[in-house]
Amino acid sequence: MRPIAYLAGPDVFLPDAPAHARRKAEICARHGLHARPPLNEDIATLAAMPAQDAWRAIFAKDMAMMEASDLAIVNLTPFRGASADAGTLVELGWFLGRNRPVFAYSNSAEGFAARSASQIEAVPDPVAGLTVGGFGLPDNLMIAGAVEQTGGHPILLPDQGSLPFDSLELFERCVVIAAAAMARRCSRPDGA
Repeated sequence: MRPIAYLAGPDVFLPDAPAHARRKAEICARHGLHARPPLNEDIATLAAMPAQDAWRAIFAKDMAMMEASDLAIVNLTPFRGASADAGTLVELGWFLGRNRPVFAYSNSAEGFAARSASQIEAVPDPVAGLTVGGFGLPDNLMIAGAVEQTGGHPILLPDQGSLPFDSLELFERCVVIAAAAMARRCSRPDGA
């Protein structure tokens, strides 16, 4: 049985999200993983639901998908700010809390401190002396730590310059690493 990978990330907001998810699923299948992208077109009545029911239906569906997944492959490319998508970070924390492997990538070559500094400068009245603990990491240290602790591999970054937001180059490299790690895990007698 192929390990099930939950595909966390803000890719669901792309204009061609279903096609993008299919491309990601095909990459996962080529490398022995079953992909679970959290798209919502499978909730047939979503458009007709009141907003308070719609978001709860999406949340419940995504939670069930995560519960049924063996690992997460997470897109940490900065989204609407200096850091990764807030919802994606909740999902990453969920996998961390259940000690399930997380493998992650970011299509941004710019470090967290540099991105954060430009965000701080954009604030009309920034707090005097506000600092950022960048540590040379691609995002906040808690995010980098969660990824390394669960998957045993640092966040993958572009080798030279940032990639387009929807690039799948690093995603595929991340899938290869995740598939190899899951194969090693499954071959151990204790399954750990």
